[in-house]
Amino acid sequence: LLGQILDHWFESEPLKATLATDAVIGAMASPHTPGSGYVLLHHVMGELEGRRGAWGYVAGGMGALSQAIAQAATARGAHIFAEKAVCHVLLGKNGEAQGVALQDGTEVRSKVVLSNAAPQITFLELIPQEQLPKDFVQRIQQVDTCSPVTKINVAVDRLPSFLAAPNARDGQPLPHHQCSIHLNCEGTQLLHQAFTEAAHGHPSSRPMIELCIPSALDPGLAPPGCHVVSLFTQYTPSVLAGGRSWDEQARNAYADTVFDCIEDYAPGFKASVIGRDILTPPDLERIFGLPGGNIFHGGMSLDQLYFARPAPSYSGYRSPIPGLYLCGSGAHPGGGVMGAAGRNAAQVAIKDFRH
Repeated sequence: LLGQILDHWFESEPLKATLATDAVIGAMASPHTPGSGYVLLHHVMGELEGRRGAWGYVAGGMGALSQAIAQAATARGAHIFAEKAVCHVLLGKNGEAQGVALQDGTEVRSKVVLSNAAPQITFLELIPQEQLPKDFVQRIQQVDTCSPVTKINVAVDRLPSFLAAPNARDGQPLPHHQCSIHLNCEGTQLLHQAFTEAAHGHPSSRPMIELCIPSALDPGLAPPGCHVVSLFTQYTPSVLAGGRSWDEQARNAYADTVFDCIEDYAPGFKASVIGRDILTPPDLERIFGLPGGNIFHGGMSLDQLYFARPAPSYSGYRSPIPGLYLCGSGAHPGGGVMGAAGRNAAQVAIKDFRH
């Protein structure tokens, strides 16, 4: 249990709750949920430039990281086809992967196929079910993809000024503007309460908010004096109580709740907003192909990690289809921007290819 770990090391409730946010990030779980301690470990493992547990910001936004990988690949002869939807994996006479078919009818032939789509999309949508073992299909169908995350991107015409640390007169970013700012987490009980509401189908009345201002580090993202604010919020159920869907009214009502909370910490924030983009769990699923809106392609619970990710006997990147490998967040060791699943899968594919 996360609560026991934090109680062992710390006394301050706001500090414990702030650390607890990284134990429930992307997870429909409370700090009191068994196994939440692992999610915290997952978010602080590793290092950045020799600093253990540190996180970094990618200049130009996360898309710049994809571009860097793409450029490295094309420099070595790779061909990249963007915005070309794959409709199914091509299979040979013996059931082996032989390439992919695109929605426009194009067939791309290859000796191996690596998929970084979620396991549900890879195995339940791109492969004929009769080609897969029944117990494997059942296991993939049972993967828990429940997600509490609603992401809100905001454009503002001035830097938020927090009551706890007001802005300087020149309006320049201060050190705290260049960090991850956690709101509504003065105590772990607040996080548990927010989770409980969502578990009953209601968006949290006092959501957990992780607020970042990337333009404070990377001024090119916004015009002079203006900023972009990224809000990572929980908890929002995929389906609202009574089976209601996330219509425009529900999405705006939740966003208003989030903005009201920020206003309490930084008066004037709401007046500074010039645009917002609200992405609820169904939006994240529809736009980015994340089942259930889950940013990790499946819960990071202990029953869905290590040898069981994505399914027992298939944690080594190979799949029941010879020549088809899983290399995304749904493979071991799971989600987060670390590239471990891709690197490991590539090494397995190269080893098989050489044999």
